[in-house]
Amino acid sequence: QVQLVESGGGLVQAGGSLRLSCAASGRTPSRYNMGWFRQAPGKDREFVATITWSGGSTLYGDSVKGRFTISRDNAQNTVSLQMNSLKPEDTAVYYCAADPRRGLTTPIYEYWGQGTQVTVSS
Repeated sequence: QVQLVESGGGLVQAGGSLRLSCAASGRTPSRYNMGWFRQAPGKDREFVATITWSGGSTLYGDSVKGRFTISRDNAQNTVSLQMNSLKPEDTAVYYCAADPRRGLTTPIYEYWGQGTQVTVSS
């Protein structure tokens, strides 16, 4: 079992920045590949970014490329999502996820956090 807790969400104006964090605990979280997804009201859960357990490889969704950066600190068992140049369409609940498989861009991860709300005002 891996437990995930997101933090860092909030309200920000368009063009601003936020940094989300995901604290992992439980069964060797540093050996899991991690991902961020988001879900806006009435929409499907959307892939945002993923990072391998070593931190050596990342993938991003097309809508966030060049604006968001995923990183991890295995010593602290945390994964972060730095979000810059935020747009109103980035408004959603953001979820952290963990899975032993790498490179997953669909919401089939084994473990999920509860989510944190990000609201971008225009």
